[in-house]
Amino acid sequence: MSADELVVVDDPVEQRYEARIGEQLVGFSEYRRVRGRIIFFHTEVDPAHEGRGIGGRLAAGTLDDIRARGLKVTVKCPFIAAFMKRHPEYDDLRASAEPAQSG
Repeated sequence: MSADELVVVDDPVEQRYEARIGEQLVGFSEYRRVRGRIIFFHTEVDPAHEGRGIGGRLAAGTLDDIRARGLKVTVKCPFIAAFMKRHPEYDDLRASAEPAQSG
C-alpha cells in the first residue's frame, strides 16, 4: 500500500485523529475536546513512514474535519503549531483566546 491510500479518521474513544493506510495506523494526533474546541497535545508518525508527507496530510485532514464540524482549536502540539504557521488558511480555526504562534 502507498501513502496515496492514506485516510484521516477521528477516533473519539481514543481522543485522536488517526492516519491510516488500509488497516495500518501510520500516525495520530491526540486531543481533548473542551467546550466546542479541540486541544491538540501530541502528533506522531510511525518512523517507518516518516518523510512521505503523512504528518502534513494528517494535520490538514484533521483541521479540515474540525472546520466542517464548526469547532475551534487550541494548539499545544509543536507539530500542529508549526503546520498552522506554514498554512495561514487555517488561522480562522484558532480559539479566540489563542494567539498565533510566533517565532
